[in-house]
Amino acid sequence: MKTFLTLVLAVIFCLSNVFFLPINLRLSNNLVLAETFSPCDSPEIAADFPYESQYIEVLGSKMHYIDVGEGEPILFIHGNASWSYLWRNIIPFVSPQGRAIAVDLIGMGKSDKPNIDYTFTDHSRYLEAFIAALDLHNITLVVHDWGSALGFHYARRHEDNVKGITFMEALIPPFFPVANIAQMGEQLAAVFGAVRDTPAGQQLVYERNIFVEELLPHAVLRDLTEAELAAYRCPYLDQSSRKPTLVWASQIPIAGQPPETEVVIKDYGEWLTQTTIPKLHFYVSPGGSLNPPQVAQWTAQHFPNIEIHYLGKGLHYMQEDYPQEIGLAIADWLRRIAG
Repeated sequence: MKTFLTLVLAVIFCLSNVFFLPINLRLSNNLVLAETFSPCDSPEIAADFPYESQYIEVLGSKMHYIDVGEGEPILFIHGNASWSYLWRNIIPFVSPQGRAIAVDLIGMGKSDKPNIDYTFTDHSRYLEAFIAALDLHNITLVVHDWGSALGFHYARRHEDNVKGITFMEALIPPFFPVANIAQMGEQLAAVFGAVRDTPAGQQLVYERNIFVEELLPHAVLRDLTEAELAAYRCPYLDQSSRKPTLVWASQIPIAGQPPETEVVIKDYGEWLTQTTIPKLHFYVSPGGSLNPPQVAQWTAQHFPNIEIHYLGKGLHYMQEDYPQEIGLAIADWLRRIAG
């Protein structure tokens, strides 16, 4: 038992250093309240997320999305462990340039939670069916975290249907795929080794909801309000709803495992060095765990037809610190690539 608790605390300590900020080891009182209170239905949250929910049936389940504006589609794809709420303050700046659509990945946000494995292949299959169901053409992708891998994978296979790609904190070369876990550094190796392969790591996700309760708020420079924190919690209030957040961690390709994402990321990584589709890469310093400044320097040198936009100091969820700057920059970029 002592060894088990030591491992849990060690993993939490490592997780705290992933985003360069300390993690509070005390369980939030709000997490206890979350078992009986549903902030998804709170008027306070609705005021902060003033979009009408839309649903469409995809492969036998309903996927949730918001749909604002008219014209060519601008598809926002979130990652782990967020939902379309992530884009709420960016969309108003972008929607005058087209039809802004923010989707909740299957099993996440307000989308249904079918009994599936939630692997990358599952998410890709549902996302592609979602795009087909809405009959979206000439898409501009705006992607983050695992949403970037899904977006790049789609774009590589449907290049004629993609107008441009905006990305931030993305799974891209030269860091991904990871040849061996040691290359991630001691701290990240400990974190993902535990979450992927040990009961202690799984306990962090299922019992503590570590990705939402600890990592997400500590990967934002400013303090999220209680209403914002409640909104991020609302899709993941019970343990069973947290399965996608755990599986996403296990999908990171390390030393060839899992092979499906290893191949996917290698393929679109090579494609990104060749395709002339317009690209816009946002980055911050020191960045989160995916795109430190040196990665942005690499993309500037190796990705054709790319613009690099530095926002300032920031971490993984830069959308919460720089929504206006991101929105205005995307709008300006869209106007220019339209010409």
